[in-house]
Amino acid sequence: MSTSETTAVDRHGGGPQSASGPADAAGGAVPPVVVIGAGPAGLTAAYQLVKAGERPLVVETDDVVGGISRTVLRDGWRFDIGGHRFFTKVAAVEALWHEILPDEDFLLRPRMSRIFYDGKYYDYPLRAANALSNLGPKEAVLCGLSYLRARLAPPRDQSNYEGWLVARFGWRLYRTFFKTYTEKVWGVPVSEMPADWAAQRVKNLDLSKAVLNAVAPKRHQTEVTSLIEQFQYPKYGPGMMWERCADLVEKGGGTVLLQSPVTAVHTAGGLARRVTLAHPDGSTSETACSHVVSSMPLQALVRALEPAPPPEVRRAAEGLHYRDFLTVALVVPEADGFPDNWIYIHAPEVKVGRIQNFGAWSPAMVKEGRTCLGLEYFVFEGDELWQACDDDLVARARRELEVLGLVRADRVEAGYVVRVPKAYPYYDFAYADNVATIVGHLERVAGNVHPVGRNGMHKYNNQDHSMYTAMLTVENILGARHDVWAVNVEQEYHEEESGGGSAARPAAGGTGRAAPVLPLPARSAS
Repeated sequence: MSTSETTAVDRHGGGPQSASGPADAAGGAVPPVVVIGAGPAGLTAAYQLVKAGERPLVVETDDVVGGISRTVLRDGWRFDIGGHRFFTKVAAVEALWHEILPDEDFLLRPRMSRIFYDGKYYDYPLRAANALSNLGPKEAVLCGLSYLRARLAPPRDQSNYEGWLVARFGWRLYRTFFKTYTEKVWGVPVSEMPADWAAQRVKNLDLSKAVLNAVAPKRHQTEVTSLIEQFQYPKYGPGMMWERCADLVEKGGGTVLLQSPVTAVHTAGGLARRVTLAHPDGSTSETACSHVVSSMPLQALVRALEPAPPPEVRRAAEGLHYRDFLTVALVVPEADGFPDNWIYIHAPEVKVGRIQNFGAWSPAMVKEGRTCLGLEYFVFEGDELWQACDDDLVARARRELEVLGLVRADRVEAGYVVRVPKAYPYYDFAYADNVATIVGHLERVAGNVHPVGRNGMHKYNNQDHSMYTAMLTVENILGARHDVWAVNVEQEYHEEESGGGSAARPAAGGTGRAAPVLPLPARSAS
């Protein structure tokens, strides 16, 4: 294995490129800002740096840009990882989207999503007439009685999320609209989730307004995130945005290296001085850095620090956990699709949690006469589903479509599997302390290392939040003094202000968007 100093191969497979920045006043080379990760946060930072006259070096482990906002291309079919609506109330982020992509590359898409349970579709957000019709008179009466009973004799223990929900909705509605899907997403029983998450969730959709909306819904609602009825979407998927952004970074003098994971961040005198990269040909390279903008998982960043952090910091990093994700994309005739962008699957008899219809996101994602359904499974890396071979996962997805009565298995023409490790930072009871320990150590030994984005900050956030943390971080590099850890884009959508968070310990609602604090999962990868 060879090592070269300050050189690396560009992302298009060309010869070595200098990783140095422009000359300083004394005539020497100013080390570049190294940006770890080519997802929304990393590429936003790099693009903002290029506009400020810097020549950043972007390094990415994967062979494509975009992170979990990439568009996967298989045999001419395009898949979105989880579905990425382009909607924000942050003007700077909105402006940046349209600076990177021209207006004609955006579609304005209607938002349609429903809940599928017991063979029926329930409008989401729930609407009274639709819900009562689906439940039927008998079940509607039983749900009403269950609700009244819970109000008169609520569960004694409301410290957990299950008890809290049952006390407010009754057992029958709880089992229909809360239990199964929540457990699919997070992998732990609702009864083990603390109730303090409920305050965040309810704040997102005021219950009195939800009732009014169910009886007499208003059009063009944007007050609450879950009620947004339309959104922008790049016609070839979100990866289109980040592929274009990477091109702009390189045209502006930056460098984007793919399949080049960071193996070490070398610190001395309170700063990161150099980073070591691995390359597809087995070589390594080392480059000096003026700053490091890191969107790599916070856990991986700690593992890469040289010298190694003290034991308590390493323990904090190993104490961070993640929920992982895989999509099985199935090609079916267009007539076998559905009008929704996605459907939540509350049915307990299948493991799929949500189904995307990529043709409903953009007709350009699919081929004429066909659509592609993305069956989403929430998993822990290393569990049975994660380790299953692609053929078995495609076979399972075909069966589950048929079990649900959505599409006959023999109507599926092709299938593809996409695995996404560390898709969701997992909030267990120790995560805030662990993050605070890590951030405190970084401030002491590497004050020029700036965590940004979802995994970089271990925050369950949206794309616009990731971008905004990167934008403010670049302003800090250029001389501003923003507290990036206090950024909470989702708060822009709330009708009530939440308490502020400081450093790495966010208050309720201060995480970018609401996520539960959970018990440690039975199985997780670190």
